[in-house]
Amino acid sequence: MDRPPHPFRIANFRAYWAARFAMTLAQNALIIVVGWQTYTIARQTMSPAAAAAQLGLIGFLQFVPLFLTTPVTGLVADRFDRRWITRITVTLQLICAIVLAVVTHRGDMTLPVLFGVAVLLGVARAFAGPAFSALAPNLVPREVLPTAIALSSISWQVGTIIGPAIGGYAYGHLGQAAPYFLSTGLFSLALICLFLIGPVPRTNQVGRARPLRAIIDGGAYVWQNKLVLGTITLDLFAVFLAGTSALLPIYAADILKVGPTGLAELAAAPAVGAAIVAIVFSIRPLKNNVGPRMLVAVLIYGTATLIFGLSTSMTLSLSALAVAGGADMFSVYIRQSLIQLYTPDEMRGRVGAVSQLTISASNELGEAESGFLAAALGPVGAVMVGGGGAIIVTILWTFLFPSIRRARTFDPPATLVAAEQPHHQKTESLT
Repeated sequence: MDRPPHPFRIANFRAYWAARFAMTLAQNALIIVVGWQTYTIARQTMSPAAAAAQLGLIGFLQFVPLFLTTPVTGLVADRFDRRWITRITVTLQLICAIVLAVVTHRGDMTLPVLFGVAVLLGVARAFAGPAFSALAPNLVPREVLPTAIALSSISWQVGTIIGPAIGGYAYGHLGQAAPYFLSTGLFSLALICLFLIGPVPRTNQVGRARPLRAIIDGGAYVWQNKLVLGTITLDLFAVFLAGTSALLPIYAADILKVGPTGLAELAAAPAVGAAIVAIVFSIRPLKNNVGPRMLVAVLIYGTATLIFGLSTSMTLSLSALAVAGGADMFSVYIRQSLIQLYTPDEMRGRVGAVSQLTISASNELGEAESGFLAAALGPVGAVMVGGGGAIIVTILWTFLFPSIRRARTFDPPATLVAAEQPHHQKTESLT
């Protein structure tokens, strides 16, 4: 039997990878400046505690659209062409970047404008998440899917490294509107790459089901598959509690006193560690003891968050964030591989929507929780509570979901492999 090709030898995957990379760069260059502008504008008329609450509100406004549309977004990703869904969502983000660039360039930026754009970004990301995650397995053979996931994670993590850095530096040295103009160009590039992805084979069984039944079936599958349910909810609670991204503007401005340039470095630090881990996995994919290693990684993530919360040194803070990012990437790599390989293709959009909801709840809603908790306890108290909470959740999940600690490899059940075989034979023909 011929050895399956490396994912980068597949033209559709190369275009997908480049599109995700450009989109991630644009998103992070944009989001870091949105947070900084929100905090600085709020501080002109508000106390530090009230300004911190505004950062929480930005995260909350991005989460609400996703929460409300999750049942629909998963069904859309399973019923319609996933390429077109990604193209439309990138176009909406492109429009948001243009609006922010024009308003900032005119000097008319206000909190309501930032809040309104946050809602639109939430809508775009709600539909983009399931479509992007479900599209990747359609582009490569099953045998190389873990490698493709690692490479896709690299595009995301490297974009997360460079995005905040170029956004912060552009804001500080080229003008307040520069990051938004840069994001406009990057979203345009991502859109071009998405149009280069040709037709891809996939199952279409959901097309025969009634919409409500299809939505219920997707949720039921996640609930019944305890391994998928456990990995999704572990990420939800751990990152929800221990996420620090919303508080970075406060640390940069009031605790470490490093300004917008330092903010960019703090925002990039977790992705530096994550990218290193992703590169290692793309070269040497993880194969053994995947479940126990994921649990250990989340424990390290919570511990590193505690260290960051107590730190008043920029060097120690950057190191702690880098370790947290690496541990998070370790967990993400295992979680995404298990979810993709344990889910049939006709259900990946709906399962991806559930996963996207938990990711957004842990990120955007977690940012809201961090901001509101910081307003009540102060930023250091909020980070300490979050890091400790992530450790406690991981210990609980070890016993509540024994299937996680028993997962030794990525090999899915034999029945699922047999059901998927015709689909993957078609996919291999693309190479």
